[in-house]
Amino acid sequence: MEKESNRNTIVFFVCALALLFGYETFVMGPAEKRKEAAARQAAAMQQKLHPGVPLAPGAAPQAVYLPLDKALAASPRVRIETPALTGSVALKGGRIDNLDLKGYRETTDPKSPLVELLRPEGADHAYFVQTGWTGANVPGLPNEDTLWTAPAGAVLSPGHPVTLTYAAPAGLMFTRTLAVDDKAMFTAVDQVINRAAAPVALAPYGSVQRLCPASDKDPCLPPGALRSGVVHEGAIGWLGARLKLEKYGKWKKDDQPQVTPSTGGWLGITDKYWMAALVPDQTQQIQGTFRVTPSATANVFEANYVGPLQTAAPGAAISQTVHLYAGAKTVPVLQAYQKSLGVPEFDQAVDWGNFWFLTRPLFTVVEFFYQHVGNFGIAILLLTVAVRIVFFPLANKSYESLTKMKKVQPQLEQIKKRAGGDAAKQQQEMMALYQKEKINPFMGCIPMLLQIPVFFALYKVLSVTIEMRHAPFFGWVQDLSARDPTTFVNLFGLLPFDPATVPMIGLFLAGPLHIGLWPLAYLVTMWLTMSMSPQTGMDPTQQKVMQFMPLIFMFSISGVAVGLVIYWAWSNVLSIFQQYIIMRRFKVDNPIDQIARRLTGKAAPA
Repeated sequence: MEKESNRNTIVFFVCALALLFGYETFVMGPAEKRKEAAARQAAAMQQKLHPGVPLAPGAAPQAVYLPLDKALAASPRVRIETPALTGSVALKGGRIDNLDLKGYRETTDPKSPLVELLRPEGADHAYFVQTGWTGANVPGLPNEDTLWTAPAGAVLSPGHPVTLTYAAPAGLMFTRTLAVDDKAMFTAVDQVINRAAAPVALAPYGSVQRLCPASDKDPCLPPGALRSGVVHEGAIGWLGARLKLEKYGKWKKDDQPQVTPSTGGWLGITDKYWMAALVPDQTQQIQGTFRVTPSATANVFEANYVGPLQTAAPGAAISQTVHLYAGAKTVPVLQAYQKSLGVPEFDQAVDWGNFWFLTRPLFTVVEFFYQHVGNFGIAILLLTVAVRIVFFPLANKSYESLTKMKKVQPQLEQIKKRAGGDAAKQQQEMMALYQKEKINPFMGCIPMLLQIPVFFALYKVLSVTIEMRHAPFFGWVQDLSARDPTTFVNLFGLLPFDPATVPMIGLFLAGPLHIGLWPLAYLVTMWLTMSMSPQTGMDPTQQKVMQFMPLIFMFSISGVAVGLVIYWAWSNVLSIFQQYIIMRRFKVDNPIDQIARRLTGKAAPA
C-alpha cells in the first residue's frame, strides 16, 4: 500500500510538472511572444508618427577607467545632502551620478564605507541618471559634455532646490530645476525657452545607465557585491500596465532594444536591495526602452524613456517633470510614493516572486512584528509562530496520522511477513488495519503539501527584506542576512585562527566545511523531526538514505543567510513540540523520551 502510495505521489508530481511545463510552453510562451510583437509594432508606429525622435542618448563605453576621486574631479559639482543621501550632481552633463546611502554601510562595521549607489562616468562600474531633451536636426541640445551653470555655493537638500542653466548658441535656453525630499525621491523639471526665430520640436527623455566592464564574468556585478540567484537584479519597470523584468544575463543577449509603449509607469535598474528608477508624468504617452550597447571594453545597460514630441514656438517655453527614486527598496517608503505621487505598483520593485499573493501579506505581518519588537530575528520567530497557528488544525491532522502510522508499524511488519510475496493479500490486510484504526495514510502528506507554497513565500520574504540586512539577533549573530559566522573548524571561535587562512585547504575549510552553530541546531531539530515520523514501506537501504538526509540538508543550508536557518530551526522546534504532545497523547514511544530514559537510566514502558 505504501509503495503504491509513493508511486501515485510521484506520478502526481510528474503530471503536475508536465502540465505546468506544457502550459508555459504552448500557452504562456506564444502569448508572451504575441505581446512583445505587438509592443514592437506599436513602437514602430509611434516612431513613424514622429520620425525625428531617436532613443534617448546613451553613454560611450570607457577604454580606460579613472580612480573614483579623479572621475569626480573631472566636473564641477553641486553637493547633495539629505538625511538619507549624500553625493553630488555633475555640472558637466547635468547628471545625478554620485550618490551614497547614509543609512546603509557595506559591512556591519559602523566605520565601513557607506553603500554606493551611483558613480560618475569615467570610473569603473559607472552608474548614473540623466534627463533632458532629444530631437532631430535641433542644434545645440545639451549632451554629456555640456557644462551647466549653478548658483555659487548651492547645495541640493530638502526644501532647497537648485536650478541649473545652459544657453545654447542656437537661441534655446535650457533650465533644469532639481529638488529632493528627505528620503530618496528627486524631482527634475526640465524647461526649454525658445528665443530663436523658428519653432523647434523636442521630446523629453530620461535615462538610467550602468556601465559594466566586458571582462566581468558576471554580466554586471559591482565591486564587492554578491549576486543573488533568488532575487531579481537587472532591468525593471511598470510599462503598459505590466511588470517588465530582465535579468542581466538575458538582457545582455538582446540584440534589439525592447521598446514598450506606455501611459506613464516607471522604469530603471535594480539590485537586490537598491534601485534607481525614473517616474515620468503619469498622463504622458512614452516609449520605455531597455537596451544594451556592447563593446570590447564595456557593456552599457540602459533603461530609458522618450516622451511625445512637443513644439516650442518662438518666444514660448515647454517643460517636463520627472521623478527619480534612488535608494533602498523599503516597502513602506515605496508604498508611500505609490499613494502620494500616483506611481502605479511601485512596491513591485521588491521581488515578491511567483507566490506574491502569499509573500506580500506575510511581509506585512513580519513588518508589523518588527515595528513592535525592534528586532528582526524576534520578528522571524513570531512570524513562524503565527504561520503555525494558522496551519495548526491541518498540521494536527497530519501529525495525528503520522503518529497512528508509527503506532501500527509493528503490525504492518507482521502483515508483510505473513503475506510473503502476495502483494494483493498484503494490501487487503493493510487496508483492513487502516480501517480498524481509523487511519488515512494520505492525511500525513496532504497538509504538508498545502504548506509548501507558504514555505517558499516565507523564504522569499526573508530573502528580499532589506530589514534583515545587517540586522543583529543575539550573541554571535550580528547580521541576519549573512551566513553563520561561527564554524566547528576552530571550535566556534575558541581556537584563535581563521580557517580561511590555512594554507592549501583554507578555501575548503571556509566554504563547504564552514558549519556554524545554527546549522548544527538545524541538524539536530531536523533529525528529531524525521525520527518522529514513521518509515513504513521503506527497505533498509531507503532507511539508511533517510538517516543521512538531515546531514545533507545541513550542508546545503550552511551557506545561506543565518536568518533563514534560524527560521527553519525554530519551525522544526515547533513541529517537534507539536508532534511530541500528540505522540504522548497516543502513547507512542518517541526519540525525546528515549533520550530521557538513557540519561536517567529508566526502563522503557511495556
